[in-house]
Amino acid sequence: MKIWIATGGTGGHVFPALAVASEIVARGHRVIISCDGRVRKMVADSAPAGAHRVHIWASGVGAKSRIKQMWALFKIGVSAVALVVRFAFSRPARVVAFGGYASVPAVFAAHVWRIPTFLHEQNGAIGRANRFTMRWVKTLMTSFHDVTGIPKNTSARVVYTGLPVRHDFIERAGAKLPGAGHILVTGGSLGAQVLDDIVPVAIAGMKNKKIFITHQTRPENVEKLQRFYAEHKIHANVLSFIRDMASAIADADLVIGRSGASTVIELTTIGRPAILVPLNINPDQAANAANFEKLGGGFAISQDKFTPKWLTATLTELFENPLRLEKMAKKSLVKNKAVEMIADTVIG
Repeated sequence: MKIWIATGGTGGHVFPALAVASEIVARGHRVIISCDGRVRKMVADSAPAGAHRVHIWASGVGAKSRIKQMWALFKIGVSAVALVVRFAFSRPARVVAFGGYASVPAVFAAHVWRIPTFLHEQNGAIGRANRFTMRWVKTLMTSFHDVTGIPKNTSARVVYTGLPVRHDFIERAGAKLPGAGHILVTGGSLGAQVLDDIVPVAIAGMKNKKIFITHQTRPENVEKLQRFYAEHKIHANVLSFIRDMASAIADADLVIGRSGASTVIELTTIGRPAILVPLNINPDQAANAANFEKLGGGFAISQDKFTPKWLTATLTELFENPLRLEKMAKKSLVKNKAVEMIADTVIG
């Protein structure tokens, strides 16, 4: 069977697509992966052996400039026509799209030729591109049990599969809490500033300083945070990049961070309590954090309520009651079989 996998835009879309592509190839099927220029190298470096790669012309339409929006739509339209023509001569048996505007051309072309199409939504709130293409798909696969924004008039079947993560996260699934007072702070490059402003001050306000912090931040903030922690006699490792995030999460008793889909699923795969502060301009992150809080694994708190006073009180209560952290860790744990479930759903 020949299966077309459409991805692009960001690593958050690409990694799950490549993980599923590897599984489908391992099951003996042919795979073609289409992506846009932004992730071309990433796909080339990590695509499974034997998978054919196709570059398409696409970009997001979220720019404020009307001219840039029209240009982005033009590129997507050109790519859609090109794939309609391609599918006329070399038609895949299935199309699997992993969201973002780079997946729209393949979904449209599949609709034209009535090819069964499967769409994956990684967030707890359906994105604009996926909401637009829902009218053409057979099955929507979701990372979370509760996903908001799915069109009510859709005829697509909705199936919970979870979100694929790297194997090193799965290897640490259910790992026991270290019980060493270790907090991991990670905001990535986007939106890290509020964590840098609030977390150090909150920890400095705790009476119990038997806390060890691993704090990921932007390169320009490393020295300032190192100095602050040292001045307040707080044991901390401040760094701009964490190469082995699976180990960093597994070694933590509590994680404080944003709530991108990958972050939340990594937490639930290993089973770690967390305080999640959704990026205030991103409704997807708010929905992801709400799903995590519903499990009982931690707190979803809006940025305006994420204050040093609140965080000091919350951290003090948690670390004075380690049994509560253990219960939160157990509640957060969700068995991740997303790769297998997505492959099963697509292949049938």
